[in-house]
Amino acid sequence: LLRSWRTKRSGIMREMSLSMRVPSVAPCGAVPWVPSNEVQRGNGIGETHEEGGKLHLSEELMVKPEELMTYERQLLDKGYRYICGVDEVGRGPLAGPVTCTAVIMDLSDLIDGVNDSKKVSKKKREKLFDVIKSKAIAVSTVSYDNHKIDEMNILNATKACMAEAIMTLDVKPDIVIVDALKLDIPYKTFGIIHGDALSYSIASASIIAKVTRDTYMEQMALEYPQYDFEHNMGYGTAKHIAALKEYGATPIHRKTFIGNFVK
Repeated sequence: LLRSWRTKRSGIMREMSLSMRVPSVAPCGAVPWVPSNEVQRGNGIGETHEEGGKLHLSEELMVKPEELMTYERQLLDKGYRYICGVDEVGRGPLAGPVTCTAVIMDLSDLIDGVNDSKKVSKKKREKLFDVIKSKAIAVSTVSYDNHKIDEMNILNATKACMAEAIMTLDVKPDIVIVDALKLDIPYKTFGIIHGDALSYSIASASIIAKVTRDTYMEQMALEYPQYDFEHNMGYGTAKHIAALKEYGATPIHRKTFIGNFVK
């Protein structure tokens, strides 16, 4: 099934496509997956990073874009030109899609403020969304809805969603940086655990994916106001779970995620 909608927000038309297909996550403390002959030790490609808990910040963390360019610089030095970063948003929620963005950024024209989307305020994310889209060499965003997630499971749905985003870029990447997921794509890839906090390209992708998905969930909040989607974005907050128990599931809830709350 393929479902498209177009929304108008802040004078900007955004299009989001929902289809169905297939993710994988590195376990805590796992060594990032890298292509053969691409493993290095120390500060660089293949460096191991500890997997911590989810980071929720009340204050925005400011970093210079150059601080997120360690991996990209190494790849540029190796002769890669079109470096793709890919990221997802929405693997954990009880409702709504998983949204994946692949982006090839112009690494000669860095954008101030780009960082892991979780570390950037909502207002700034929305401003960066437009700047990233205007300066990127290529951007593709794909969403797999709750039905596809239930059909495939969230891991497989995320992987397929990421792969589709990459394969629908207008420009073919020379290499793909991914947050520790092994994807079935015809391009060389390597993984970085916590890539959205360490790679400029993945951070850019994370902002596009989050703003796209948040916009959709805010629309859904107008249709289903009891569930507080405009604030929880489909995640299992106390208010959301209470609404599930009182009103039941909506058409955008993931049946495989809500069995403990709805009979």
